[in-house]
Amino acid sequence: MKKITFALVAATVLGGLAVGGAATAAPMGPNGMQGGNAGMTQVRMMKGDRMMMRKRMMHKRMMKRQMMKKRMMNRGM
Repeated sequence: MKKITFALVAATVLGGLAVGGAATAAPMGPNGMQGGNAGMTQVRMMKGDRMMMRKRMMHKRMMKRQMMKKRMMNRGM
């Protein structure tokens, strides 16, 4: 009895993988490709863009530190 149950479970799992592919939460398109914005392509980030992002993050961190420092000073510590 256990062999039959195991065989049945294995057959359904393998059949599901063969028909549907990998299980994903993303909606599938009509031709089997995952849905998304078709007009958008992924491109590499240029060096200037990367540096600009890094600079912005550093500025953000610096401002946050200053704000925390002022907050500590106002508390009397």
